[in-house]
Amino acid sequence: MTLEQLRIFVAVAETLNMRAAAERLHLTQPAVSAAIAALEERHATRLFDRVGRGLELNDAGRAFLPEARAVLAQAADALGVLDDLAGLKRGDLRIAASQTVATYWLPRRMAAFAAAHPGVTLHLEVGNTAQAVAALLAGAADLGFVEGGVDEDLLAVDRIGGDRLALYAAPEHPLAGRPLAREDIAAACWVLREQGSGTRNHLEHSLHARFGLTLADLDVRLELPSNGAVLEALGAGGLVTAVSDLAAGPRVAAGLVRELDCALVERDFLLLRHRARRVSRAAQAFLDTARD
Repeated sequence: MTLEQLRIFVAVAETLNMRAAAERLHLTQPAVSAAIAALEERHATRLFDRVGRGLELNDAGRAFLPEARAVLAQAADALGVLDDLAGLKRGDLRIAASQTVATYWLPRRMAAFAAAHPGVTLHLEVGNTAQAVAALLAGAADLGFVEGGVDEDLLAVDRIGGDRLALYAAPEHPLAGRPLAREDIAAACWVLREQGSGTRNHLEHSLHARFGLTLADLDVRLELPSNGAVLEALGAGGLVTAVSDLAAGPRVAAGLVRELDCALVERDFLLLRHRARRVSRAAQAFLDTARD
């Protein structure tokens, strides 16, 4: 069994598609298929069920997946030690971030780091807060940056920045131009980010703190997977949403959406690190850049 076979197995297990795994790993599809076949044949164990044209992890594959991820994480730690010895002249840094942080807060900091350390390759995986936490726990990321609340004992959580969440609607919306009351919030038609989104979680926290409302009290008509998508949905004219002012700013300036008069609790951007894993020199250098 080789590390390359493990990397290929994990990629296929996560995508359940040989072609998608090959594209992720920059390999040919036959090479990926051959690696999986060799792994299964060498250990006389099928890891996937071929169902029609698709793949499914079987019991053996599901049991093997966390072990394979753990071995790859340990190998990455070992390479990190060697990269440290190279004095940041080479290396890789894997970052998992939720959408708002990844789109509006990280890019300048990543660019500054890349200019200072051209030999270190940065990898950014963008999802929601729950997905970023999962990447840290699985050893698929070295650092995480999210805007959602995190309650996970295995992760160290520190504040590293922040933004302001606000409510937005189309300029002609009936709620525009006047302070919102509790009954306005409950009666409005909403488009929200998906489950696991930090924006969604912070909205619920804010509404409960100010109005005693939960998301179950809202009339949620749509759930969409990005800030851009929920802002675009406001163009239909009848919906209200909550997003970062960083995300809504350009559309407000263009007159496409309007901020509603309803102050929400300010939000922190959080840095996540796995407590059991060492912080590499590349990761520490990036944190120094981000804090500056």
